[in-house]
Formats: sequence, structure tokens, C-alpha cells
Amino acid sequence: MLPLKLDRPLAVIDLETTGLNPRLDRVVEMAILKVMPDGRREDHVFRINPGMPIPAAVTAIHGITDADVAAQPKFADLAPQIWELLDDCDLAGFGIARYDVLMLREEFARCSMTFQEEGRRLLDAQRIFHMKEPRNLTAALAFYCQEEHVDAHGAKADCEAALKVLAAQLRRYPDLPADLDALDEYCSQRKPDWADKAGKLRWLDGEIVINFGAQCLGQKLRALVQDNPKFLRWLLKSDFPCDTKQIVSDALEGRYPTPPAPAAIRPE
Repeated sequence: MLPLKLDRPLAVIDLETTGLNPRLDRVVEMAILKVMPDGRREDHVFRINPGMPIPAAVTAIHGITDADVAAQPKFADLAPQIWELLDDCDLAGFGIARYDVLMLREEFARCSMTFQEEGRRLLDAQRIFHMKEPRNLTAALAFYCQEEHVDAHGAKADCEAALKVLAAQLRRYPDLPADLDALDEYCSQRKPDWADKAGKLRWLDGEIVINFGAQCLGQKLRALVQDNPKFLRWLLKSDFPCDTKQIVSDALEGRYPTPPAPAAIRPE
């Protein structure tokens, strides 16, 4: 099945969690597909009680609720078994280098166990995808228009190429929004749960929380107004976007934006 000659087991891993912050969030489900050098495969799936609520916006993504994991073991209870399964394994997955491995390392650390990538090969299908399928304008013009971008990085030539690519995309994908407002929203890099344009603040269960740094990461803005206004005043004097500062300034004066509907902040 896998056109690789393995000299030790390869563990393909994937985690579902309460969020994206390895330091603050917890694993709620873990799958390990263990491929042996002789071709045999072992499949293991663990449901895990994270010891904290699963935000509704996150449940909307992976479908796992608080009730689903209420009677499940904690990660600490499963850590020895998971450790043994991964022992002497190389690791594989999609995006594991920037997410799953970091989350796993933090979970083991909370159990006083040091999980190291050193000595393991790490096969990340996402990195291969990004390296083998370039996402620059030259590649887009070749893919969508079957044209060579002769004057790449010349401003006018790049504009012409971008216009051709955009037109070709609109013809190729009939499901793309047909009006400019909807297409603008589709193209936006802003995540649905961001409270400001830069993502320094985000919505979590109807409250704005800090989404940067280490000092106050994950803390509610409303709580900081009461407990640590010094941090918020520092933010107002620092190099942050205007809309971020406006939300913080309003909060210090007791004004908070209305939380969006849950469907509106559902992460993609």
C-alpha cells in the first residue's frame, strides 16, 4: 500500500482537540494508524476527556461534544499506552509538523513525559503538497490558462496574468460567489472567529479573548478589564491595528461588541 521500504514502524497520527493552542487546548480524540515494515497495519482510536469544555465552534468542526467524552479517560490515563504505541516509530500525517506533534508534546509534558521528535523521521504530507504544487502566479497561469508567464515579476505583466487567472477561475468554478461582496468574503484570509481584522482578538463562546503572545493568551477581555487593565493600556500604546485598539478602548469604558451568532464564527 505504501511505496516505501520501512525499517521500523510508521505511525500515522491525527488529533482532534478543543482548539489550536498547544499550551492551552487539549486532545479529545487521537487516531494512530501503525504501519509495520512487513506491511501489517494496526488501527487505534482513542476518545479522551480533555478536562475542559469543548467550545461549540470547535464541536461544529469535528462533531465531538462534552457529552461524548464525559465518561472517557483523561490523556494522563492513556499516556503510557500511547507512548508505547509510538515508541520507536517514525511519524506521518497531514500538517503534523506544525500542529499534531506540538500538541502531543504538550500533552505528554503535562504527564511529566518528554516526547521528542529527535531520532524520528517526520513525514508531513502537507509539506510535500506545498513543495510539489507551487502556489505562485507563474504556476497559476500555467494551470488555469495554459500559458507561460514570460515576464514574471514585471508589474504590468503580473497584473495581466492575475486578471487572466481570476477570469479563468470564475469560469472553472461555478460554485464561486457571483457578486463582489460575497467573493470578497470568500477571498478574505480573516478567520470566522476573529473579532478584529488581524486576529489579535477572537470570539470564544460569546466572549472576546486575547489571541497573541504568552502572557494573556486565551484570557477573556472582560476579565482583563477587571484584573489586568495595565496590560490593556500597554496594548493601546503599542503597535497594534486600529480596530484592535478600538475594541480594547471600548472595553475599558464598559462597551463590548455584540457576539456574532454561532454559525457566523464557525471555523472552516
